[in-house]
Amino acid sequence: MKRPISRIAMGLAVATLAVGGLATTAQASPAVADGGDPTLTDVYIWATNVNLRQEPTTNSPRLAVRSQWWADAICQKQGQTVHDPAVGTNNWWTAVMELSGSDVAWVNNLYIRGGEKIAGVPDC
Repeated sequence: MKRPISRIAMGLAVATLAVGGLATTAQASPAVADGGDPTLTDVYIWATNVNLRQEPTTNSPRLAVRSQWWADAICQKQGQTVHDPAVGTNNWWTAVMELSGSDVAWVNNLYIRGGEKIAGVPDC
């Protein structure tokens, strides 16, 4: 009689782990950044298909496109005003690099969690 109960218990344990695993993988992004330069502020690009530019202007060459992504913020400054009807208007841009230490690229602050000007990121 103990054998069927242990099989049921094992089945429930496997099902619980499977559901827990699905819930974990369903998250869009980690709650905090993993790694990067501890002397720089970690920022989160919350939007999808965000252009990373060579300079703080939309006319500047696109270096990469990122979605829901963590980066190290180097500094921020005012640049070209960007207007996105779904998000708003902002002329502050942040110089970022990937947490692994890539080339520097610029992202308009509209697409970075934190608001018009990002707290903890120094001015350039």
